[in-house]
Order: sequence, then structure tokens, then C-alpha cells
Amino acid sequence: MDKKEDKKPKTFKERIEAIRTTRWIRFGAVALIYTLWVAWMGNWALLLGLVLLFDIYITGYIPFTWWKQSKNKNVRSVMSWIDAIVYALILVYFVFAFLGQNYQIPSSSLEKTLLTGDYLFVNKTVYGPRVPMTPVNFPLVHNELPMGLGKSYLDSPALSYHRLKGLRNVELGDIVVFNFPAGDTIMSKVQNPDYYTLVNTYGREAVLANKDVFGEQIYRPVDRRENYVKRCVGLPGNRFKITDGVVYIDGVAQPQPENVQFNYYFQMNGPLTEKEWKELDVAVDDRHQIPVGPNDLGNVAAMGFVVNEDGKVPPIYMSPLTEEMKKKLQSMPGFMVLAQTLPAEGEGLFPEGLSQHWTLLNYGGEDGILIPAKGMTVELTPENWSLYERPIRVYENNPTAHMGKDGKVYINGNAADSYTFGMDYYFMMGDNRDNSLDSRFWGFVPEDHVVGTPWRVIVSFDKDRSIFNGGIRWNRIFKDANPDKGQ
Repeated sequence: MDKKEDKKPKTFKERIEAIRTTRWIRFGAVALIYTLWVAWMGNWALLLGLVLLFDIYITGYIPFTWWKQSKNKNVRSVMSWIDAIVYALILVYFVFAFLGQNYQIPSSSLEKTLLTGDYLFVNKTVYGPRVPMTPVNFPLVHNELPMGLGKSYLDSPALSYHRLKGLRNVELGDIVVFNFPAGDTIMSKVQNPDYYTLVNTYGREAVLANKDVFGEQIYRPVDRRENYVKRCVGLPGNRFKITDGVVYIDGVAQPQPENVQFNYYFQMNGPLTEKEWKELDVAVDDRHQIPVGPNDLGNVAAMGFVVNEDGKVPPIYMSPLTEEMKKKLQSMPGFMVLAQTLPAEGEGLFPEGLSQHWTLLNYGGEDGILIPAKGMTVELTPENWSLYERPIRVYENNPTAHMGKDGKVYINGNAADSYTFGMDYYFMMGDNRDNSLDSRFWGFVPEDHVVGTPWRVIVSFDKDRSIFNGGIRWNRIFKDANPDKGQ
């Protein structure tokens, strides 16, 4: 038997007396932090975890550090690395779950407020962190492990929605990170667009039957759905509509975000150079030249664009522009004509049926749409069922709710002429208004999908440039990620 084992304290008293003062201090600090976390969680049963912490730091009955007594040097070396990694992963888990985490901007829906290639730190404490609904997960990835190793989480155990106390509620103008509400169902081989978009495009039977193309149908829990980032333009209980591109809340026009963009056609007397595109600050993916054939000349002239006497048409482009970009464009020597694009009616807007005459610039009809709020009761009619069906049926877990052939709504088998909502809901939109898939297409964002709000841009990469030629946007490092709205 090893001599060290002979000298190892055996009784509780001996174990306590063998602990150094510094070890007690470390335990006290950890215990205090843990107790404050339990108070924040509001679940005092979690204080039982102090027993485990006491054993880890003080008594040592559970042999977590057995490897330190090993005679094998390789075992001690490998296990020391594993021990450090496990501690680091536990720390990362708690930071990501309750304080904040990094997030990459993958699309241009919020340009020029947030740019494609921005890496953000998302603050979860502002609205209160959401207790993980799938608590057993690998902390460094969202829903899929790298290299096709499968899901990064276990479906069981699963916890009900609960949000800890935050600094404030979501406010108008906030940029918000949330789980994509329509992302509850995806196809394994075509995860973007989501299942519902694929069904609307190809039909449900075609999507489910063609597994070689679309793969298997997969359900994702709320906190494992894809992260989206948009601006909150409508709060619970608000009556929301858009008229000529301006948002109205309860009949009052709201100020536009500083960097709001709309699509414009513009004509120049000659081709734009790379230098001129950069001066306009238009991303490569947003530079579109409109082809004009002989049969298009009449329409081009009717839109106010110039057609030369010889039938040739100076180049016409289409790009999203802010007010500042418009002024810069109009001051260029070669500028000729500027015209805002007019989106077509319908365009798959939410809600289906009610929105056939709405557009991205004129949305919500004459009266606007009423955003659900917790405790708010609405009358259920054939006219508004398409507006509230998904919140009632999916988000508030009434899967059998439906509109009967008699024009009545049935919930849990019973006819219902009204419904009282159990959660708050929000309306989210991108600042790049004509190029953003947002609430105008897929509806309300439930409160249990809200993750947090961006705090700062950590670093930003321009995918259109090399690292040594402006690929790193140095002027965006630690830039406020929510410039139109203080936190």
C-alpha cells in the first residue's frame, strides 16, 4: 500500500483539519457565487448543490482527483488536461447560458446597422436570461456538432420555459436576438429555408416523399432553433401597421432607424467603377445591374429612365440605399435617375389569406394588426384566425386547435369564441427593409424565443476583401451593436 494512502485523513474531523486556509477561502467564494445564482434562479432546492461543492473543495469523499495519486505519469498528464478542459467547459456553459455569448451576423437584413461578418457579444442579462430548456448540451455549438457528428444536445430532460429577472423588458427600437419561431421543423438535408417555406414552395407530400433531396423531418426545441437578429418594431398589445414604409404604432408614426434601407433603381450615364461602388458603400452582393432588352424600352421610359435616341439605355442598377447613401449617389457626376422599387402585393406575407393585398411598404391594412400580449383576450373569428392560429396552436401548446367547417374555433375539442394569451409576443423587422425575411413573412416572436440583445461588435470581417486589404473592419471593433437604442 502506498505510504501516502496511509497518511490520508479518514475521519470527517481529520479531513476538515487537513484543509488549508486558502482552500477554505476558495470554497467560500465559490459557495457565495453559487448561492447568489440560486437566489437569482428562485429555486432554493438547488442549494443542495452546496453539499457537492463542500465535498469537492473540503472533504473529498468523492474521488474526483483520483488521477493525482496515479503512479503513471502519462495518466496524470492526460487527466490534468481533461480536468482543466472540463472546468473550462462548465464555466463556458454557465457564461453562455446566463450572461451572454458570441453571435455572428450571417445576412444583410440589418445592414447598415449591423454588417454581414460582424461577430457580436449578446447580452442575456438585459431581458433576463432564459433557463436552458435543453440543459444537457455541448456549450460551444448551437444545435449541431461539427463534422456531422449529430445533435449537440439531448432532448431529455427538457425544462419548461422560465426567465430569470432582468434589467428591463424588450422596448421599441431594440435589436433583439431570438430563436427563429418557424424553425421548429427542418429537413435534415435542406435546413434553410425551413420546412414550412419548403412546403409552401413544393407541397408537403413532395417534401416528405423526396428524402434524397430534402432528407428526414427534424423537430427542434425552442432554445435549439436557429438564432435570428432583428429590430423590435412592435410590442405586446400594440396595433401595428406600415404605410409607405413608415411604421405606425397605435396610429402614431414611429421614427425610422438611422440606417434603414430600401431598394432603389438608379441610372448612371456610364458603368459604375469598383471605386465608385466602394464610395457608395454598397456590398458586392447588393450590386445588381438590370438587363434591358429591346422589348423593355417602353417600360423603362415609362418608369422615368433615360432612353437615348439610338435606343441604347444607360446602365440601370438596383441596390438597397440609406438616406445618406442616396444623397451621396445623387451628388456623383454620372447620376441620372433614382426611383424606389415597389414590392408586389402578397409575396407570401403573414398571415396567409389576410395579406393578399399587403406589401412590404404597406402592411397591416387600414386598421393594422393587434400583437398578442400576456393576459389579453381576443375574439376568435374566421377573419382573425389566420393571424392568431400559430400562437394559439403551436407556441401556447394547443396542437388540436382548428377552425371548423361551421366557422367556429375548437380548442381541446371545445368550441371557443375567445382566447386569452399566456405569453407576450413581438413584431421584428430588419433595417434592410426590402431584403429581410422577418415578422412580415412568418409572424410574431413569442417571449420564450427571446435570447438577448447585442451589446458590442467583438470583431468584424468583410468577406469581399482579403485580410490584408481591408478584410478586418477595424473601425467596428467594440462598436455599439444597438446604436439607435441605449441599453
